[in-house]
Amino acid sequence: MVRPGQCRTTACLPEGESMVNVPGSAEVQPVELRAGTAADPTGMPGGTSETGQSPGGPAEFDQVGPRLKAMLRVARYHGIELDPNEFRAASAGPFPSATDLSEWAQNGGMWSRAVRVRWSHLLRFQDTGPVVLLFSDGGAGLLTGASAERNVVFLKSPEAPDDGPSTAVDELRLSQVWTGEAVLLRNARSYVAADAPFTLRWIAELVRHESRPLRDVAIASFTLSVLTILPPLIVMTVVNKVLQFNSVSTLLLLSAIVAVVFAYETLLGHARRLIINVVGARLDTKLQLHVFSRLLRLPLDYFERHPAGETMYHLAQVYRIREFLTGKLLSTFLDLITLCVLLPVMFYINVTLAWIVVACAVVIMLIILAFLKPLRRRYQRVIEAETWKSAALGETVVGIKTVKALGLEPQRKALWDEQVAEAGSARLSFGQFASWPQTLVTPIERVMVLGTMLIGAYLAMNDSSGYMVGGLFAFMMISQRVAQPLVGLVRLIEDYEEVGAAIGEAASVLNRPLETNSLGLRPRLLGEVTFSDLTFSYIGTKTPALDRVSFHIPAGTMFGIVGRSGSGKSTIARLLQGINRDYSGFLKLDGVDLKEINLRHLRQGLGVVLQDNFLFRGSIRDNIIAGRAGLTLSDAMRAAHLAGAEEFIERMPNGYDTYIEEGSPNLSGGQKQRLAIARALIHDPTILILDEATSALDPESEAVVSANLMRIASGRTMIIVSHRLSSLTDCDQILVMEQGKVLDVASHTVLLERCGLYRQLWSQQNRHLDNRGGRPAAVPPRLV
Repeated sequence: MVRPGQCRTTACLPEGESMVNVPGSAEVQPVELRAGTAADPTGMPGGTSETGQSPGGPAEFDQVGPRLKAMLRVARYHGIELDPNEFRAASAGPFPSATDLSEWAQNGGMWSRAVRVRWSHLLRFQDTGPVVLLFSDGGAGLLTGASAERNVVFLKSPEAPDDGPSTAVDELRLSQVWTGEAVLLRNARSYVAADAPFTLRWIAELVRHESRPLRDVAIASFTLSVLTILPPLIVMTVVNKVLQFNSVSTLLLLSAIVAVVFAYETLLGHARRLIINVVGARLDTKLQLHVFSRLLRLPLDYFERHPAGETMYHLAQVYRIREFLTGKLLSTFLDLITLCVLLPVMFYINVTLAWIVVACAVVIMLIILAFLKPLRRRYQRVIEAETWKSAALGETVVGIKTVKALGLEPQRKALWDEQVAEAGSARLSFGQFASWPQTLVTPIERVMVLGTMLIGAYLAMNDSSGYMVGGLFAFMMISQRVAQPLVGLVRLIEDYEEVGAAIGEAASVLNRPLETNSLGLRPRLLGEVTFSDLTFSYIGTKTPALDRVSFHIPAGTMFGIVGRSGSGKSTIARLLQGINRDYSGFLKLDGVDLKEINLRHLRQGLGVVLQDNFLFRGSIRDNIIAGRAGLTLSDAMRAAHLAGAEEFIERMPNGYDTYIEEGSPNLSGGQKQRLAIARALIHDPTILILDEATSALDPESEAVVSANLMRIASGRTMIIVSHRLSSLTDCDQILVMEQGKVLDVASHTVLLERCGLYRQLWSQQNRHLDNRGGRPAAVPPRLV
């Protein structure tokens, strides 16, 4: 990317011909600006979409539209390679929107914002990196610099070479094709909010971002607090002036003031509630989006070692945090503003009574502080009991098929009863102990309200001026407004302890080490795999699952992996998917170490079919496409044909629109597996991994898949992990594993001759072919 400089030559603007003649002069001459035409975004057969990807094919730079080209150029300027195949447009317009482009860049590991700016803003981009300007006809241009002195900006076409010049354009010419849309990009900083630990500091930073509406709420609350002073003062004036001197004119004036104050207070209170609702909704949305994003980035190893119910209970504590932020914390913040206004007025009316109220509040605070640590210990026991209860419930729901099949209802009910009893006991103990602070605080609260009234009455009887009666009425009205915020402020400390525990529970999940999606190389995968002296052990085990494993898979070959249970077959598949990266040795794809490859890019190039696959709630077509942008029903039909799923889908009542419920009760195991294979093939992966994919198939389904295996393998590397040796006979090479070590690598016929373990496994699985003696005839059953 060329830095902005003096424009002295003829150059082009985005996707069009913007001719400017500046022969040897620095002055900007009139220029006719015409934005480029975007590529055909319809995705009709025979064409390409804005992403430039034909179904299942990779996107080349020349095939993508001008807006994506501009984004690619800016990303390369910052040293990051975005993948057009990952672009997914959420907008319904004919061209990618600024929001879509910004989200794509963020998913690629960049900082990006979709903005709408004015000409004056563009003139400030003098020493920054390039900015993508989106033109009104679907084209795009690169802003490479600006000159405020000359009142021009320097633009460049995404098609222009890196060393090509930029074109100076003035405001009038640019306004003909540009309405202000732009995308800002730069390298992501090392510390971003999405990667920050989930702590109270992070939550405080989240609230700080809402400083502007919270400022408005604070101003409204301060104004309302001032208005709350008027009614007590009016009551005091009525008692001391109107009633004592029978002044009707004063009463009418006070009535008019009260009417105006009430009307203004009503409108201002309504506006404040609206702002509070907006702030609460924004905080709630940001919190939930952050939690789900962190959850998706947790490694698979975490979910394999923790029950789903436990994880869901820990994350459910986020709702307690949300209620605290948008409820008690916000209300206490508003009460503080009220206190700041009302406390001085209380001391102005009567110092003695004001000190009584403050002293009662201090005593309440000391009582609650004394009970905090014991309450924290008992509440921790409640959390542990509820965690195990949720784990038992989640495990039962997930494994309900096994529970029903084995008749385990009594055992699960006994376990549930035990966990419920433990949780109930913990809550009862916590509730009984937590009632003691309330018991001690209640009489002090009564003294704060009623005691001040009695003492004030005594002071009024001994007041010779006669004005103490009105002051007592005013003080009682204000003290009722002050007492509750003071008690609420003290109770906020108690609530914070519970919220602190909730933050700790949620953090125990969200602060786990994350998969690094944003970093890493994005090479074009061809399918060559190399294991070199690789050793890997699972957490908590001493025996390595793979011990100095070395083998090579050429691109475009069928490669089988066999071995006894626990020999390391599935571990190889896990390492290839980047599920585990803490291995020693080398695992390379096309000569690039797998640890250096971006995880999302890696998994986009892989197709994986497991032994037990999960189908999402939705139609068969949606499950096959699985959210791949730009793919249609014809692509789903092509993948289903390759997987041998076409024939049973067409027999379904609604074909590809047949709805699949959770758990896929309307599909057999073989049908689910064939749909999973179709889903893996939909994006035409470079490497296809079948991890015991045919073991759950019935003979008919296995025969269909095996018949299509050669077509499936065409043009890609296929790795088949299986204990059925009959499904591997067509493989170019077969890897034999034994106790985490490579025993042999060769073709089927060679292994039968020289590998004893392979020959033994083959004989065990095909002994029925050599059965000469026959089997005794079974005695047929008789009806009695």
